[in-house]
Order: sequence, then C-alpha cells, then structure tokens
Amino acid sequence: MPRLTRDKITWLTYAQLGLWGFFLYGFGPVVPLLRDEQGTSAAVAGLHSTGIAVGAMLGGALFAPLARRFGRGPATWVGLAGVAVGAAALGLLRPLPATITAVAVIATFGMMVISGVSVVLTDRHGPAAPAALTEANAACAGMGILAPLVIGGSVDTGLGWRPVMAVEVGLITLVALAALTFRVRLPQPTRAAAGPVGVTATAAAEPAAVGVAATAAAAEPAAVHPVADGRPAPAVGRSAGRGDRLPRSYWIAWALMAVTGSIEVCLSLWTADVLRSHAGLSAGGASAAVAAIVCGMFVGRVVGGRFALRWPPVPLLLAALTVSLAGFTLFWVASTGWLAVTGLVVLGLGNALHYPLVISIALAVAGPAADKAAGWASYSMGVGFGIAPVVLGWVADGVGPHLAFLLLPGFIAAALLLAVRLGRALRVAARPTRDPALAGL
Repeated sequence: MPRLTRDKITWLTYAQLGLWGFFLYGFGPVVPLLRDEQGTSAAVAGLHSTGIAVGAMLGGALFAPLARRFGRGPATWVGLAGVAVGAAALGLLRPLPATITAVAVIATFGMMVISGVSVVLTDRHGPAAPAALTEANAACAGMGILAPLVIGGSVDTGLGWRPVMAVEVGLITLVALAALTFRVRLPQPTRAAAGPVGVTATAAAEPAAVGVAATAAAAEPAAVHPVADGRPAPAVGRSAGRGDRLPRSYWIAWALMAVTGSIEVCLSLWTADVLRSHAGLSAGGASAAVAAIVCGMFVGRVVGGRFALRWPPVPLLLAALTVSLAGFTLFWVASTGWLAVTGLVVLGLGNALHYPLVISIALAVAGPAADKAAGWASYSMGVGFGIAPVVLGWVADGVGPHLAFLLLPGFIAAALLLAVRLGRALRVAARPTRDPALAGL
C-alpha cells in the first residue's frame, strides 16, 4: 500500500488550494445576491459562471508555458497574486460587465493555482498522489466551509457580501508571508529524468493507484506500466504518453471532469436559490446553508484520502457518484430547511471524490505530458462551468429553480456511464503490450 508523507511543500500546496476554495465555494452564494443587487434574471446572473469558464480556459492555456519558462512554483504564486487582484476588483465594482470581468480574471489565475498544485503533488507523491490530491481538495473544501458562513453572517449583519473579498486578499497575503518566513519553495519537477509512466493496477486489473515519476530520492527512475499483481514493471504500456501525446483514457477522464464539474458548479451557484424558494430559508440563511455541501465534501475528502490508498479509483468513483445521487434525491424532495441541509451534506460526501480521483487518473496516464494535461483539464472545467449553469438558469427562469434542478440527476447518470467507460479503457491499457520492440523489457 502506498504511503503518503506530508512535508512542508505538501502543506504549502494544501494551503494554496485552500485559498482558491475560499473564493470558489464562497462565490456560489454570492450569485443570487448579485442578481438581486443588479436586478437581473437567473440566466443573466449565470453569465458569471461563463466568466469563470472563459477564465479557466485562459488559465489552462497560460499555465504550461509559464511553468516551462519560470517553473511550477512561480507560476502558482502568480496565480494566487492574480486571484487577489481579481477579488479586490470584484469587491469594489458593481456593474454587471465589471463583475463578470473580475470573475473571469479570478478564474484565469485560479486555474493556474489548481494546475500548479495538481502537478506538484502528482510529481512529488508518486503512487500516493490520489491520496495527496484528495487531501489537498479537502483543504479546499475546508476553506469553502468558512466562506459561505462568513458571507451569511456578513449579510445578516447588514454589511453585504463584499467584505468577504477583502478576507480573501488577506488570507492570500498571510500564506505568502508564511511561505517566505519559513522559506518553503515549491520544487522543480522530477519527471524530466523519469520518463513516461502509467497507472498501477490491482489483481482485478482496475487501477489501484496513480503511478507517476520517481521522486528525487529514487534510484534509476524508470517508466512503469500496469501489471496483474499491481507492481510496476519496467516497460511502457499503452496508457503511458509517448512524447506529448495524450492517450484515449485521458480524454475519457477529461469528459468526466466536464460532467462532474457541471454538477458542482450548478450546486454552488443555484442551491441557495432552491433553499430560498422551496425550503423557506432567508437570503442570509440560504447563503450560509450552502456550507453544508462543502462540509460534506470536507469530511468526504478527509476520509476518502485513506480510501484512495486502499481501493481502486474507478470503483471508488462509482460509489461516490451513487452517494451523490442519494443526497440529491433527499435534498430535492425536502420541503423543510433541516432536511434539505441534511441532503446537501450527503451530496457533498459523494461529490468529495469526483474531481480528486479523476484528475489523479488523468495526470497519471498523461505520463511526461502532465503539465500539458493539467492545462487541457482546465478546458473541461470551462465546458462544465460555462454551459451547465447558464442552461440551468435559463430553465429556472421558466419553471423555477426547484424543477430546473432535475437536470442534475442527468449529469450524475452521464458521469456514471463515463466512469464505467474509463474503467474499461484503463483495463485495456493495463494489458501487456505486444510491440516486438518492447518484448525484451
């Protein structure tokens, strides 16, 4: 069983992703408040999500070249600085075009933070990368619990939501000062010496953990491919990237990230509306109650990190999607606040593992093209963030947010089908290659 060792660099990356989580999970409850403030429809307010999508794609395109030119650490810190600038602008500006632009700026630099953290943890922790990524996203969700509560309290005291953007800027400054004080620097990648890698498999031929390049302490780093007993062998399987080419299993994971991203962003942006219109909560109470989803995600990721060390990611993902469906059902049928919030906690428990498991698989099968794969992953989030919330908002304008939320079970069903297909693709990639050139390896 892989072992996860948490050093100062690991804790720093957790904190960096947590800073992004504070904005991401705090912005969802802000959208209905912005809609009221600006006097727009749900569909128009949903354009803020389109701004996030555009920004995510820009950030994904920028990360790989910046990481190659300056290193992953500087690229990640540039991302956090950009998030701080965008958050300050969002807190000060009021017109609709200005707030959409500010959100796009935040998402552009936020995607650089996500990409940097993902590739650093994948490169640093090897087969324990799924657990590390799950814990990093637990830190993201943990900060996300705080943000809706702060927003709800700020709204209820008459200060509105804008002071929360100042909190975001302050937190980024504190983490940067802490890293400078304790001299914690993100490392350069070790993959350049390691060569392409694949995905380890269990006796059942399912991927058990994500294999990545050897760490600096490893002797004679070699490429690995899946074998029946789960131990890496010195050969290159079809799941490994050749040069910068991304394999078929990566693109299935890419589509899966788009669908699961649609689930998460729709919940983030429109749950407060459903709680106000169907469960009878006040504006401040509904904004604070969104923290129930993130609370479930935090618990799910803390516990899921241990599961990710012991169980194959695809069956674990299928179980998580099933839990999400059960939680959504409870939330949707509930007409009282406490029952709806309970459903949101269960929903969060399931959602907790969607992104960490899929991105860990995607980066692993990418092999030496991990930076490129991380950049392309942002486009999948852009698709999910850019289309699904606007469609849901448009439907909500016609039938109300509660009925419109029935789009989400469709997304969950699509994710289940894609997860099954991903498992099949990984099993095919795990079969020993018949290439004569590799027969002696």
